[in-house]
Amino acid sequence: MTVIRIGHSPDPDDAFMFYALTTGKVAAEGLQIQHVLEDIESLNRRARAAELEVTALSAATYALVADRYRIMDPGASMGKGYGPILVAREPMDPREIPERVVAIPGSHTTAALLLRFYCGDPPLIEVAFDKIPKAVLEGQADVGLLIHEGQITHRAMGLHKVLDLGKTWERETDLPLPLGINVVRRDLGEATAGALSRALSRSIAYAHAHVDEALEYAMQFGRGIDKETCRRFVLMYVNDYTVTLGAAGRQALERLYAMAHAKGLISQIPPLDPV
Repeated sequence: MTVIRIGHSPDPDDAFMFYALTTGKVAAEGLQIQHVLEDIESLNRRARAAELEVTALSAATYALVADRYRIMDPGASMGKGYGPILVAREPMDPREIPERVVAIPGSHTTAALLLRFYCGDPPLIEVAFDKIPKAVLEGQADVGLLIHEGQITHRAMGLHKVLDLGKTWERETDLPLPLGINVVRRDLGEATAGALSRALSRSIAYAHAHVDEALEYAMQFGRGIDKETCRRFVLMYVNDYTVTLGAAGRQALERLYAMAHAKGLISQIPPLDPV
């Protein structure tokens, strides 16, 4: 049986999405799945070497690996009027951000790309995404770029929101914000790629049909957040666009890459040929 390694983040939303595949509630036809859990920037780096057959990655990174990977129609993480946020120890005018040191979760994350869209080129330090609040509170950075559940737990940590990049994107584009996607290696061929895409789609459908069961599993990846916070976060990002990109999801990806290309941040616009 062919072994397929699937890389995804040890986060509640990915855990919820992959729950049925991980626990054998659904299977991929004729394929043996091995799950590889790593943070998103590590997966971005591995994708650049085409190491894994299937992987989650930042939408921004797809532009660098589109010759070797193809987007999967299911599995996208898109914000609907929300997304990564910039926080600081004290209230701050967003216009100050270009002059402040910003802690980012990785240079190839979509969050970092959005920062360049809307805040120019501030001095950056890379910090593991779950250590960014501490880096800001301890003064290693003036501003922190938060992804994952930090977007809804920052107030409890004593941090002030400076700029919501999801709201900024929505005001400018009137589109959902594509943050993460799943991709499948092109050399696997159409039949295998299709089987994997269908399996992921069934896994997402199972989670939506058994929300409490899937959330119970996802909670172990929540880094101490309570069940209702976990539910809120998971259902923010495992939404209609996760089931299928649809026309709006594809338009959002097209807009992201067109903007990045126009600003000279990527050398070419990647193909969108989802499976």
